[in-house]
Order: sequence, then C-alpha cells, then structure tokens
Amino acid sequence: MSRSTTGVAQHKKRKAAMKKAKGFVGGRSKLRRIAQGAVIRAEVYATHDRRKRKGDFRRLWITRISAAVRRLELSYSRFIEGLDKAGVELDRKTLSELAIHDPEAFRAIVDRAKAAIGR
Repeated sequence: MSRSTTGVAQHKKRKAAMKKAKGFVGGRSKLRRIAQGAVIRAEVYATHDRRKRKGDFRRLWITRISAAVRRLELSYSRFIEGLDKAGVELDRKTLSELAIHDPEAFRAIVDRAKAAIGR
C-alpha cells in the first residue's frame, strides 16, 4: 500500500498564508515561514484593534459631548447625571452627532438635563 501524506492540504494551507501576506514588505511576503508568522501576528492585531476601535469611538464621542456641553456652561458628568434623572435615553454617539449637526436640538436636551438637576 502506498504511503499517504497531507501534501495537498499542506500546500493549500501554505498558499492561503502566502495569499494573505500579499502586500507585506520584503521576506514577509516572499518567504513562506516568515510570511506565515507575519500573517498570524497581523490577524492578532486585527482582532485586538477591532475591539479597541469601539473604545476609541466612545472616547471621541465623550470628548465631543464634553466640549459642546462646556459651551453651555455645564460639565460632562453633570450633563450625564441630568440626562439620567430626566429619563433621556440617547446614546453618546447620537448625542455627539446632535452636538455637531443640530446645535438647537442639543441645546434643548441640555436644558432638559439642567432642569432635571435643578440648575
């Protein structure tokens, strides 16, 4: 009986890694062993940064809201407290967009938050 190997499967696996490494610089796109390591590392970073992006956007929204609320003489933390007490259930992304694109609507929300905390 002839000896069977995993030749086809291994070839397919290597070819896939090399395809993913396309566009990498130097040996990272040409040499199989180095390319496989580079691809694994790139995938780890991609996964990590997809998670990280969510926090980055939240931080951006909070900074934008804080800047807009400061112009209306209120701190970010007091604003969020006022929204909570007023029962306004808008997320930070929406509040950020309102602050940029519709200042009048944002001002109305801030006034409502101020009224709820008694300012």
